[in-house]
Formats: sequence, structure tokens, C-alpha cells
Amino acid sequence: MPKVAILTGSKSDVPTLDACVETLGILGIEHELHVMSAHRAPAKVQAFASSAADNGFEVIIAAAGMAAHLPGVVAAQTALPVIGVPVAQGEGSSVSGMDALLSIAQMPPGVPVGCMAVNGAKNAALYAGAILALKHDSVRKKLQAFRDEQAQA
Repeated sequence: MPKVAILTGSKSDVPTLDACVETLGILGIEHELHVMSAHRAPAKVQAFASSAADNGFEVIIAAAGMAAHLPGVVAAQTALPVIGVPVAQGEGSSVSGMDALLSIAQMPPGVPVGCMAVNGAKNAALYAGAILALKHDSVRKKLQAFRDEQAQA
């Protein structure tokens, strides 16, 4: 069964990932959600990312706000595809997630991260599904069914 890791830098970001978790479930993709900060727990992030493939993960979704270094730090430690989700930090944020978006999108050459829209957790799950559909026929069929339902709605 395909497996996706969902990482976030803070517990406060978890609600943003609800649509991601729900969509991965619809696609029949096993997933685990972990909270680990690239700044507060860098050794934990490094250990997780460097062993992710050995632990059966095929894609990693990493969500973070503000400086949003988590997706890039993870990508530097694994050859797995990493999908970044910029998170807008709370009400009244002066930049509404643009800081996170630019932190994720502006990766240096050689360390790619696929970047979704601000708070684009649902699309991150669908993109992970598209990647996994290349290898897993069951995911391809569920992803196509999902898209067919959207077209009819």
C-alpha cells in the first residue's frame, strides 16, 4: 500500500492539513502526520527525512508557515518527492502566507520542492496521489474517480 508522510512545523498548522488527510483517505493512501520543527528539532527532522524511504514512505508533504524551512530541510535529506504547503499564520498576519510561499518556492538548484498555494493542503494530497498513481493502479483509479466526481459536480 502506498504511504505518505505529512509533516508540519507546529501543532497550530494541523487544522490546515485536515483537507489533506481527508483527501488522502479518499484516495486510499496510507498516511502518517508528524509535528516536527526544522528550527526547534532539526535532528528529529533530519532523522525522519533520511530514513523515510526505508520506512516505506513514497512521498512527503511538508507544511510550514513564516520562514517555512521544513519542506526544504526535508528535501535536502531525502530523494523522495517533497511537496511543500505554505501556511498562512493566523489572523492579522501582515503577509498572509506570502513569506512561507516564497520560502518554499525559492529553493536553490539541486534541492527541489513542489510548492502548492498558500494553505493548499488538498491539492498537496491530490498531487501526491498523481505521483503515486504512476506506480499504484489502485490510486490511479481512485484519483480518476475523484476527478470524474468533481467534473459532474
